[in-house]
Amino acid sequence: MEYQERKRWLFLGLPFTFTKYTIGEDVITINAGLLRTHENDCYMYKVQDVELETSLMERICGLGTIVCYTGDTTHPKLLIEHIKHAKEIKDFILKESEEARRKRRTLNTLDIGSGAIDLDDAD
Repeated sequence: MEYQERKRWLFLGLPFTFTKYTIGEDVITINAGLLRTHENDCYMYKVQDVELETSLMERICGLGTIVCYTGDTTHPKLLIEHIKHAKEIKDFILKESEEARRKRRTLNTLDIGSGAIDLDDAD
């Protein structure tokens, strides 16, 4: 399964922007620009957490913004802004990112800030 969405204006949710999001089972791709295009990819196994944000205007227009927290160096906080079917796509990203980590047998560890103990101060 693959989703293709366009970034939309908050005014009536019209797709008059030049940003296109493609969310597949293995990779998230963002194509932006008209004259000078910019393409950014993020592998699904690098997605650590997903958040859905909806402002009042987005709710009125039936849109949402997905924030993906990734281990990617170019975009540690990947924004998929003002898209339709945001809840469905967020759930898809969560499911597929977990499946991609399982396929690659990737261990995701987090630094919880346990604080290093200085042995000189322990006396």
